[in-house]
Amino acid sequence: MNATSYRRIAVLDIGKTNAKVVVLDSETGAEIAVLKRPNIAIKTGLYPHYDVEALWSFALDALKSLAREPGFDAISITTHGASAALLGRDGTLAMPVIDYEHEYPQDIRDAYTALRPSFDETFSPRLAMGLNVGAQLHYQKTAFPEEFAKVATILTYAQYWTARLTGVAANELTSLGCHTDLWNPREGHYSSLVDRLGIRDLMAPIRSAFDALGPVLPGIAAELGLAAAVPVYCGIHDSNASLLPHLVHREAPFAVVSTGTWVINFGVGGDLDHLDPERDALANVDAYGRAVPSSRFMGGREFEILSAEIGPVDENAALAAIGPVIDKGMMLLANIASGSGPFPGKTSRWIGANEASREERSAVACLYLALMTNACLGLVGAKGPVIVEGPFALNGTYLKLLAALTGREVMALPGSTGTSQGAALLTGIRPVSGAETHVPPTDIPGLTTYRDRWHAAME
Repeated sequence: MNATSYRRIAVLDIGKTNAKVVVLDSETGAEIAVLKRPNIAIKTGLYPHYDVEALWSFALDALKSLAREPGFDAISITTHGASAALLGRDGTLAMPVIDYEHEYPQDIRDAYTALRPSFDETFSPRLAMGLNVGAQLHYQKTAFPEEFAKVATILTYAQYWTARLTGVAANELTSLGCHTDLWNPREGHYSSLVDRLGIRDLMAPIRSAFDALGPVLPGIAAELGLAAAVPVYCGIHDSNASLLPHLVHREAPFAVVSTGTWVINFGVGGDLDHLDPERDALANVDAYGRAVPSSRFMGGREFEILSAEIGPVDENAALAAIGPVIDKGMMLLANIASGSGPFPGKTSRWIGANEASREERSAVACLYLALMTNACLGLVGAKGPVIVEGPFALNGTYLKLLAALTGREVMALPGSTGTSQGAALLTGIRPVSGAETHVPPTDIPGLTTYRDRWHAAME
């Protein structure tokens, strides 16, 4: 069977909040089966880390169930970024896969800041916690030298799961290029940090996201009940998985707003010359190895926090409250989730909302998310239509506000996430266009003045 004839593809999709296994139908693009579980970090041990054995057990159970019904012909992988797996000589983990939200002692942070390359080399800003993979590796090597001495191979996170399924170790560009400090996107090779950390010989060979690294190992195939050899594809960073379908069939310039735990904004067709590392603007690397101007904030996490505080609100009621909220000057300022985004160091606060109704607070929250997204798009010089995929594509109030703020058409791709569909494309199937909601820019009275006041308040 050649790649383009796969009928069903299983995708192991490990996000920061949830992990799932999805089976996609290549003819319709539909997710015909989904199994999921929370991705919970373990707080004990050397440092907070992901429960990879629980995730592995879940993946095997899910694949075994889905192999029976509806079945699948190939497997692809996508995971969140900012993670690496450190293997010993026997191929098992030499150290736990660190939770990137773990913060390191100040002396270790200071030493890493002095060690890391300049933004002009990596286009990777200095981020909080372990959001730079280089910072993780420096911490692990510095704080736990005996354990680190046992490391024989370093893998990017999606490729760790591919290695468990196939026995083939690899690294891949979208994960190396997502603010790790380890990659030079202009030159297309490792940054100077790899040698400063002394890890070049530990880095697994680089393979294309589109490469089939091998069939499922015989023992695992037997456990899953696979009747035929099933190829496993190298895998891709999740935000780049969301970007991939648009790269395949859209002409630049355009912007993609990929929403999940993070809101990642891609300015496709832009350049790297005006990125501000102090405001969480950076270069990602797409599945073809090309640098893409990007910016981000933790919008999904922030919306989750706000929704829990505000409670359920009818969307039409929130939309109807936009006008009164603008007239009253009710605002929410960044940052609800600290440590990232276009307004670093700011602390969230409400303005003029002490007596606000639940509907008004929901409207203010949507205004906040749209203003943050618009600011991020400005940082990458985004041009052309704005494509929103993931959970925010279902938020009509947010979409209308974003179209009004950008003055450009917004195209919403409903569905839980585009990561699984993008990862499935690695197998060579053709993208299938799904339903799109087109939101043209409309004039919302007072919004421009509100935006200016919001930015002034942010100062």
